[in-house]
Amino acid sequence: MDRNPSPPPRSREEEEDEEVARGDCVGGTVYSKHWLFGVLSGLIQAVNPEDSKEGSDEEEKLELDDALENDICRIWDMSMDEDVALFLQEFNTPGIFMGVLAKSKCSRLREICVGILGNMACFQEICVSISKDRNLGQVLLHCLYDSDPPTLLEISRLLLTCLSHTEVASVWIERIQEYPSIYDSICFIMSSSTNVDLLVKIGEVVDKLFDLDEALMLEWAGKGKARPLAHAQPDSEEQQVYRLVPCVLEAAKQVRSENLDGLDVYMHILQLLTTADDGIQAIVECPDTGKDTWSLLFDLVCHEFCQSGDPPVIFHEQKTVLASALSVMSALCAAQGDRDYLKIEKAFPLIDSLTRVLEMLQRYQKKPENSNGDGAERPDLKGDDVHWDILKDISCEFLSNILQALTKETVAQALKEGHLNQHKCSCAFKNLLPSYSPVVEDFLKVLHDVDKTLADELKKSFPSLKDST
Repeated sequence: MDRNPSPPPRSREEEEDEEVARGDCVGGTVYSKHWLFGVLSGLIQAVNPEDSKEGSDEEEKLELDDALENDICRIWDMSMDEDVALFLQEFNTPGIFMGVLAKSKCSRLREICVGILGNMACFQEICVSISKDRNLGQVLLHCLYDSDPPTLLEISRLLLTCLSHTEVASVWIERIQEYPSIYDSICFIMSSSTNVDLLVKIGEVVDKLFDLDEALMLEWAGKGKARPLAHAQPDSEEQQVYRLVPCVLEAAKQVRSENLDGLDVYMHILQLLTTADDGIQAIVECPDTGKDTWSLLFDLVCHEFCQSGDPPVIFHEQKTVLASALSVMSALCAAQGDRDYLKIEKAFPLIDSLTRVLEMLQRYQKKPENSNGDGAERPDLKGDDVHWDILKDISCEFLSNILQALTKETVAQALKEGHLNQHKCSCAFKNLLPSYSPVVEDFLKVLHDVDKTLADELKKSFPSLKDST
């Protein structure tokens, strides 16, 4: 039987070449160690030209060669692989990049170097090593003073990655506390940048810092009080006095229409501030700041979130940002209920919004078999029970506070304007009972004096309230 001939045996040279090729690979990848060495060596040479006669002036003019940029960008992509990241760590790439960041004025090169370090920091061992290098840490934090948005985006991403590693988070918090001017840089970014990606990422850094360290949060919340704005020189950036809350509000307004996740981050920052008395004071101590905060949240809650006709998936996406916004508004009412912009007559639309939220929660948390054919529209609530419960608890507490503040006159006005009716009262009672029974009973007494027929109808629907008036 004819058969194909066997392949010729490989020569010793071919076997040696294959062995060398295998030895040149980084870990289990196909990436070449030799190529990586060459690119990094070229980078060092580009930053430290031996024959430069113009000294620092030459560095100022440095622009990244297209071929070198392409090669370094390939390393940036490759550094997401753990084997490559570990190899770069062994080759002391962080040390090389520290020199680049300290010497180079090329924005693109700085962005790429910080980006590669950000990828490497995703791996625990490397993150710990980078974080414990004090000199590198100082150089990296200095990047927060950069004027280049892409570089600021990458350093924000790196910081967020490091702060998310519990083993080294405290190292970065302590380091940030050592440099008070970082606060000014972050506030400047939040108050002036139009780069939504950067605003989202820097917001995530602030949110993480505040979540990890309340003392830092309160320290930053209190900055800007000592020197009144009148003492600042408007034409001097160095003299600008930043206050945290206005900067947070400006960033929130910038990301509002383009990035719901980013808006969620800034709402959560405000919510964290309201967990401490000094944080609430940072919001309300200046009348304009308190009013601006309330106006933004009121507009979001009453005119943008959870609107009639919104598909369920939209409500599902808005649940966490809505919970934060309502929580902050409730805290502001409790702290500064006497302010003109917080008067109950101006809060009537909140009754509409809160009852609408509670109604949506009831509708979409029903079991599929009770959905009467609308199950296809229901968002997937699996695993989200905690978020829905938080939203319900916040909504109920806020609504109960509003009902407590209503008088005969304001109840009559709310009924006349359509903010209160049988449907909305029934929805409120259904959610507030039995946890807020005293509040409901007191409200029903006031309602009885204004509209006895409506009060009687509600008592029929809720038997537990029959003896309350």
